Amino acid sequence: MKLDPFYLIVDSADWIERLVPLGVKLVQLRMKNIDDTMLRHHVRRSRRICKAHECQLIINDHWQIAIEEDCDFVHLGQEDMVEADLGAIHRAGLKLGVSTHDDAELDTALAVNPDYVALGPVWPTILKQMKWAPQGVERVTDWKARIGNIPLVAIGGVTSERAPLVLHAGADTAAVVTDITLNDDPETRTCQWLQATEQWRRL
Repeated sequence: MKLDPFYLIVDSADWIERLVPLGVKLVQLRMKNIDDTMLRHHVRRSRRICKAHECQLIINDHWQIAIEEDCDFVHLGQEDMVEADLGAIHRAGLKLGVSTHDDAELDTALAVNPDYVALGPVWPTILKQMKWAPQGVERVTDWKARIGNIPLVAIGGVTSERAPLVLHAGADTAAVVTDITLNDDPETRTCQWLQATEQWRRL
């Protein structure tokens, strides 16, 4: 399996409709504290725009709705894995991405045969409070050596300027949230990300 080197993470279908048409090929819909009806509305809108632009859509956490809405990829954190029905996810044919932050979590992730592993935070992040210190670029290289052919996602504090650093270090894709969504000009920043990752997209 191969992932696009630019992995956009956003919290609404509004962002997906706004940015995916610029050329984004890999996006995660990450919505917290939302009722099922509204979530389904965002998932359906996201699926339509992603299908129209040949963009891979990943649903964060909500694996039941991902199955029911005929999505094909779900991302789970370590705590979510404990509560999720991994058998149901695999039987539905969903691909699975898993977050990791330390050695124990990597072992847990590898035990469920994930389709990708995410490592973070590489640099300090303002997205959420972390009990883990920044991992650093060197940890990206170490993680990739340990997981082999499984795609590695680098996340946490990644900017368009830093993306080539984690890709050179061994990450298959660089994930971004606030560098785009908090930017004064998200469209221009998205285009800068596309330019920064273009050489890996062609590999």
